Amino acid sequence: MADAPDSYSIAADELRQFIERYEQLEAEKKDVAEQQKELMAEAKGRGYDTKVLRKVVALRKRKPDDIAEEEAVLEMYKTALGMS
Repeated sequence: MADAPDSYSIAADELRQFIERYEQLEAEKKDVAEQQKELMAEAKGRGYDTKVLRKVVALRKRKPDDIAEEEAVLEMYKTALGMS
């Protein structure tokens, strides 16, 4: 049973390291979000539509084939509703 306290100590240290790393990542994520907010405020100040900028960023993350398919279906729906 002499190993039990050492094992507990090692496990507790490792657990603490995971938690501290996670907390650090959370803090970094908050900093990045604040930087993104500031960037969008600057873009808005220069006359850009930030809603559209966010859509462009989202589109750049997607595959071109997926975008084309979605746009084709959207056009089909708009035509069916007399919106085109």
